[in-house]
Amino acid sequence: MTQRRVILSGSAFEEEIGYARAVVDGDRVYLSGTTGFDYATMTISEDVVEQAEQCLRNVRAALAEAGCSLSDVVRVRYLLPHREDFARCRPVLRRHFGPVRPAATMLVCGLADPRMRFEIEVDARLPAAEGAAGR
Repeated sequence: MTQRRVILSGSAFEEEIGYARAVVDGDRVYLSGTTGFDYATMTISEDVVEQAEQCLRNVRAALAEAGCSLSDVVRVRYLLPHREDFARCRPVLRRHFGPVRPAATMLVCGLADPRMRFEIEVDARLPAAEGAAGR
């Protein structure tokens, strides 16, 4: 039987809408669209690069709680309302994902709150338990 576990960040959006920051299902981790909100203060920077940095901090925290890290990410989706903002975010993304090289897609679309300028969704795989690789 597959183990399923939900991870909550404390974001007001999770409670209001009824979703989890992440779902761990077996060896897979599915991270919901995550924005640049600082969930402790529910504030968000106006700067898209600062939002991308905060977003990656939020992603790292959720992945860590799930038992993995950015190095375990296999798929990433970037969502931005303004195509021209993506170029400014690329150095941030390269710094965090360059060594990992996950499959990636960038979409231009509207986001839930007009203050949001960057959102990311990731799928990851939990690292294999020690000794399980040879089984």
